[in-house]
Amino acid sequence: MADFHDKVVYQIYPKSFRDANGDGLGDLPGIIEKLDYLAELGVDYLWITPFFVSPQRDNGYDVADYRRIDPRFGTMADVELLIAEADKRGIGLMFDMVFNHTSTEHDWFRRALSGEKEYQDYYIFQAGEPDKPPTNWVSKFGGSAWEYVPQLGKWYLHLFDKTQADLNWENPAVRRELQDILRFWKEKGLKGFRFDVVNLISKPEAFEDDHEGDGRRFYTDGRHVHEFLQEMVRESGIEGMVTVGEMSSTSLENCIRYSSPRYKELAMAFSFHHLKVDYKDGDKWQLMEPDIAELKQLFAQWQEGMQEGEGWNATFWCNHDQPRAVSRFGDDGSLRKESAKMLAACIHLMRGTPYIYQGEEIGMTNAHYDSIEQYRDVESLNYYEILQRQGKTPEEALEILAARSRDNGRTPMQWSAEKYAGFSAAEPWILPPDNYRQINVMAERQEQDSIFSFYRQLIALRHELPLVAEGSISFLERENPDVIAYQRELDGEKMVVLCNFRRHQSSLQEKSLQEYEEAGFSKLLGNYAGLGKDLRPFEVVVFRRQ
Repeated sequence: MADFHDKVVYQIYPKSFRDANGDGLGDLPGIIEKLDYLAELGVDYLWITPFFVSPQRDNGYDVADYRRIDPRFGTMADVELLIAEADKRGIGLMFDMVFNHTSTEHDWFRRALSGEKEYQDYYIFQAGEPDKPPTNWVSKFGGSAWEYVPQLGKWYLHLFDKTQADLNWENPAVRRELQDILRFWKEKGLKGFRFDVVNLISKPEAFEDDHEGDGRRFYTDGRHVHEFLQEMVRESGIEGMVTVGEMSSTSLENCIRYSSPRYKELAMAFSFHHLKVDYKDGDKWQLMEPDIAELKQLFAQWQEGMQEGEGWNATFWCNHDQPRAVSRFGDDGSLRKESAKMLAACIHLMRGTPYIYQGEEIGMTNAHYDSIEQYRDVESLNYYEILQRQGKTPEEALEILAARSRDNGRTPMQWSAEKYAGFSAAEPWILPPDNYRQINVMAERQEQDSIFSFYRQLIALRHELPLVAEGSISFLERENPDVIAYQRELDGEKMVVLCNFRRHQSSLQEKSLQEYEEAGFSKLLGNYAGLGKDLRPFEVVVFRRQ
């Protein structure tokens, strides 16, 4: 067994996790304060999103110095203490490496702007006229992917914000710099790394206009990406560590290569196709009910495909850029507990390493803000205006933001019913939802049948049962419009996971609950008590046969 197949990762967005110094912003000492809670939950690794020196134009994903800590989060001493204290509890730390681009405030870029040819070659500069970008490529954040520098008479490439200049991975000196950064953090005691949009690092040899799209087909899963990753892993000595790559607009075939041990690249890969099944016509800002049939087809394609190619999935619903799953795919009202548990089991019992995003384990919901003044995310604020220019009323624009805003995943962790949800003694940088008085860690830990206790059971099953960590997967109920179901199998032992994604009772098409019992399966998880043939609203039933 690979040493990460039976592990679970917990993602922390430091700004919103716990504020220890009372300034309204989460910090590293706040994470240290909550390590016992994370140990009680049972997680094995903490992925912490960037807290390096940054102008924060993109929430820290615009790094100005990869070896220094942004003072708003703490100090290097705090980092070293966090690593040591987590290690005492058997928890490894994974830091977020943003290696596709740097902030334009990074020393490398500043030296490039000052005219140093050596550092201009660290980035992707193209000579040209001020009114004619080198290509028509579109930035992920909108507008041209090129920015003109008058004093140089050149354009630089930025696939994201104009303050995030893309690095030139064709330059061996750049690759050596990044390898050295990994060695620096490995020596501090890290156990793993998460690599941001790492499948975009290899750009084409020549730049040309894209007359079919926004340019991504020229640089996504690019020509040298696999050899660059193999070299990075080999030269930095991180092959034995837990590594995960965020893969933007990727393909199954490439993710097999990224994550199969045969190729010695990364341990696992994130893909995002399953989080677009509620985008009407592929547009994030057009609402529709999640297409459960498409969701099931995508899960089956990626789970079974990665298995066939010996690749490894990172499975997840939520992160700092996504709305809360229980509000999105479940019911965050009267059926919140049922749908939160069902969603958790659906992901955690699949083949792959499950990721929990802070607050998911207590069933945190979307913010349900009723005023634009409550939002902080620049994308949300921009789209509030854009949607109105497109003809939406302010109320309609707010309804869309309530479902789609990235702020839904960034509200403070709800620790208690105390003011500001126990996150901070001061007013937080963004307010928690009003429901924190009912939905919080303290309440969950006191309830025997809580969402929190269910997550603990799921994590324990992955630790204890090789069937969960290593079993094969095949999907069931493929034509059922209401249910996502699959079977895991290892050495003759079988587990069947049945998830009702509807607010109504749903029938199984292939084999009823009673027929599973008659075939020698016994209940492993779920509230099923042999009462009928149908799954209740948002019910999950897990059967096992040894």
